[in-house]
Amino acid sequence: MRRERRRRLALLGLLGLTLLLLSRTRLGRIVPLRMFIHRTGLQAENSQFLLEDKPITILGGSMHYFRVPVAHWRDRMRKMKACGLNTLTTYVPWNLHEPRRGKFDFSGILDLGVFLEVAAEVGLWVILRPGPYICSEWDLGGLPSWLLRDKNMQLRTTYRGFTEATEAYFDELIPKVIWHQYSKGGPIIAVQVENEYGSYAKDANYMEFIKTALVSRGIEELLLTSDNKDGLSAGTIEGVLATINFQKIEPVLFSYLDSIQSNKPVLVMEYWTGWFDHWGGDHHVFDVDQMISTVSDVLIKGASINLYMFHGGTNFGFMSGALHFHEYRSDVTSYDYDAPLTEAGDYTSKYYKLRDLLSKYHVDPLPPVPPLIPKATYGAVELKRCLSLWDVLASTGEPIRSEEPINMENLPVNDGNGQSYGYTLYEAVIYGGGKFHTRGNVRDRAQVFVSTQSVGSVDYKNQELDIPEVPGYRKLQILVENCGRVNYGNKLDTQRKGLVGDVFLRDVPLRNFKIYSLDMNQTFINGLNSQHWSDLSEGKWGPTFYQGALRVNSQPQDTFLRMKGWKKGVVFLNGKNLGRYWDIGPQETLYVPGSWLWPGVNEITIFEEYKAGESLYTVDSSFLGRTQYVD
Repeated sequence: MRRERRRRLALLGLLGLTLLLLSRTRLGRIVPLRMFIHRTGLQAENSQFLLEDKPITILGGSMHYFRVPVAHWRDRMRKMKACGLNTLTTYVPWNLHEPRRGKFDFSGILDLGVFLEVAAEVGLWVILRPGPYICSEWDLGGLPSWLLRDKNMQLRTTYRGFTEATEAYFDELIPKVIWHQYSKGGPIIAVQVENEYGSYAKDANYMEFIKTALVSRGIEELLLTSDNKDGLSAGTIEGVLATINFQKIEPVLFSYLDSIQSNKPVLVMEYWTGWFDHWGGDHHVFDVDQMISTVSDVLIKGASINLYMFHGGTNFGFMSGALHFHEYRSDVTSYDYDAPLTEAGDYTSKYYKLRDLLSKYHVDPLPPVPPLIPKATYGAVELKRCLSLWDVLASTGEPIRSEEPINMENLPVNDGNGQSYGYTLYEAVIYGGGKFHTRGNVRDRAQVFVSTQSVGSVDYKNQELDIPEVPGYRKLQILVENCGRVNYGNKLDTQRKGLVGDVFLRDVPLRNFKIYSLDMNQTFINGLNSQHWSDLSEGKWGPTFYQGALRVNSQPQDTFLRMKGWKKGVVFLNGKNLGRYWDIGPQETLYVPGSWLWPGVNEITIFEEYKAGESLYTVDSSFLGRTQYVD
């Protein structure tokens, strides 16, 4: 009996060990569990990178999982591999992963674990850039807006409110990536400590705090920093490899890096293959031959390189950031970046010339170039009905009542997290008319209405307008749009949106507001279907929702919405936010992933701030506007 019991226990133990050694990934495949694997990771002890004690050159490219539909991750990575790259770099956006304090999301397009598994399967190493700040032309540089509810918040410092939030975020994030490290059998060969801190550098203890936060949670791969030339001296940290960012090699650039850390391998962490665009500007392009020449020069010098971007993708939703130095400039929805792969993953001349160059740094022939993902046109969107914003207000719940204006982030909504994105409507009762003045307290742009009739717009430059004189009391309505928080520079701490202070009529501050939070998230948009919509013939000037049907009669494929004739607003597909459009350009199309469509009728909802276009139709290629060469 005892012998039989021991035999059964032995069998159970063997079964348990087998289960321990095998793990089913979220992709459904059986892979070895890596807990007993230990490999020698990336080393930077002399002038050459070593991996498994063998010299390597990092040939990297940036692609951000949160800017690319999940269905296209593998396609983009295979195109990287076929171009001759061996490494993928990605940022991690805190604001998407923790949209409300303590509420985390790593699902769908945010499933970083699956993204890393796909990279490993394709055969790419990974450099992970977890932040907490990422810049990346992303709203607030990836920091969650609820941090700004603290009026004393000092972002990217050792201010207690920031460090405690960062520690809690890393407590959730880092355990999800430590088993994907190279030393554990995964693809991650290096991890970045923060991002471009040398250009900010207001707290001497901050970088050490971030380094400790990573290492203490199990990060054991090579650590590195990333800065441009001006920030290099202030962004380094003891025991962490410094890397450099640029678009053009200056004669003294590499010698300057060597003066900061001698006898270390050189990694150009960001070689800018193009540039980003802002509303009202041009679509930036960077000369292909100049790009190839610089990449060749870097490699001839024996340095490693990462192309930022190799594939840019899309700033879906309200995620595009902004710059504010001499003036405020918000970024467009497309993050095409004039990269070697377009926003929709198509090849460019940069791709083919880069492939020719990089093939010389491989002993074996490169994999064949994967076929392009087909694009389709589905004709016109059949617009059916409209719904005025003013008719929606009654269903948004009781407005917030406040004597003084409250900025978006400090509104008592979303379980105490405030409002992050979208629009906020402020309503007050006025008597008569006169000069209305914002004194710079509208962030970032607002339409002003008197009893729902538009009287003009205000923004950073245009801060006043005239309210017509009419005897009696009327409603003054200020519809404020958050156009994107600044993602780079010294203004991060001041990126609160909505009305951030008093606005004035006849030099008297307005009081006793009703405030409506209009974040236009998926729940908000789906809830519009229960409203009483009107026939299109009743469409008017002013903020209005329009709804129509996009019919797909076959297997859905990628397409683009041409927004010609529409003025300014946001487009939603089956409840998902495709992004902003604006007729000041340069961007004129919105990318529609085929994986977000389904066969049959797809619902298109448009929030148009001014007046609808006569039609809306699909095309099979993008149009990003007039071009300007980057020098």
